[in-house]
Amino acid sequence: MSRRSLLRAFGAGAAGVTLAGCGVPAAYVKPGDRAGRDSSASDHTLHFANWPLYIDTDDEDESRRPTLDAFSKRTGISVTYTEEINDNDEFFGKISPALMNHQRTGRDLIVMSDWMAARFVRLGWVQEMDRAEQPNVTKYLDPQLRSPAFDRGRTHSVPWQSGITGIAYNRKKLGREIRHMSDLWAHDLRGKVTLLSGLDESFALLMQGNGVDITRWQRDDFYDMCDQVEKLVRTKHIRRFTGNDYIKDLSTGDVLACQAYSGDVIQLQADNPEIEFVVPEEGAELWAESLMIPNLAGHKRNAERLVDYYYEPEVAAELATWVNYVCPVPAAREVLASAKDEETAALAEDPLIFPDDAMRKRLAIARDITSEERTEFAKKWNSIVGL
Repeated sequence: MSRRSLLRAFGAGAAGVTLAGCGVPAAYVKPGDRAGRDSSASDHTLHFANWPLYIDTDDEDESRRPTLDAFSKRTGISVTYTEEINDNDEFFGKISPALMNHQRTGRDLIVMSDWMAARFVRLGWVQEMDRAEQPNVTKYLDPQLRSPAFDRGRTHSVPWQSGITGIAYNRKKLGREIRHMSDLWAHDLRGKVTLLSGLDESFALLMQGNGVDITRWQRDDFYDMCDQVEKLVRTKHIRRFTGNDYIKDLSTGDVLACQAYSGDVIQLQADNPEIEFVVPEEGAELWAESLMIPNLAGHKRNAERLVDYYYEPEVAAELATWVNYVCPVPAAREVLASAKDEETAALAEDPLIFPDDAMRKRLAIARDITSEERTEFAKKWNSIVGL
């Protein structure tokens, strides 16, 4: 089971959490107050906080991580790797007291979903990376991920992995093809459809089904989408709202179609080739979970080196074979294609890891929900979902 699907349920109701909700005021940090004393030159260590199940592991010893081990051997930098991020809001609450009080978090590198990364960037809680020291990022970062609205030019964040929110369905049991979001609302799918419960995970794909350009969606688009979903809930067309539960429901046949993440479906297909993933004709959301360096990090240069290391095509390819999400380094495709192992080489042709041009034309990165919108929108969405 993938990291994203396994842990999604933990954060299903947290989309509306803000700094005020944590009982503390927002605290913007000016650019000149973000950098701390960098000990990288004399202290060859690094603390990297990530999500569980989000890095390659050794077949015989799961505590070993081959790509990290290779980095340490090459650079002499010892990496303390912790799998402590189980939910965006939970981790935000964990380190926000230090950041707002201009204190170190104890982490040099963290990974957040882009909608949460946007909050860190707005608050001035992460440092700008030195791209002059990151030639691989400059050269190999996927052009489609280079400049999200919340971080123009990706100066404060670098995608760790990317993915697509689309539709998964059991074609054999359904007996027909799904090509559009509207296909989910067909009468024969009543009670056999699930949607993701998290606001940030759900809204973009639903808006795209209504023909909305999610790079510039407006307040009315949100409420139109909510009206549509409320009606589908009242008529019991939507079975329920889920976190990772949709994987089990889809596997058992209790659900025939649902909102889903591309990386999950790759793993589902290994056991059930009847499951298909669809990027609807109207489009689907392309998202990323990004590396960032918190303010006052004590090993900023070491962190920048690790980020750039993972953008070497050979390293990115090795990571991609394990996590099965959209690789943010398109050049890794050629590395996998040349692999002697047939199963590994086949990953180079998987559009859910390396989207082809036709699929990319239908992918878009959603405009973030602003801090002013979030409380209002989360309250409305959670009332529909039942959170």
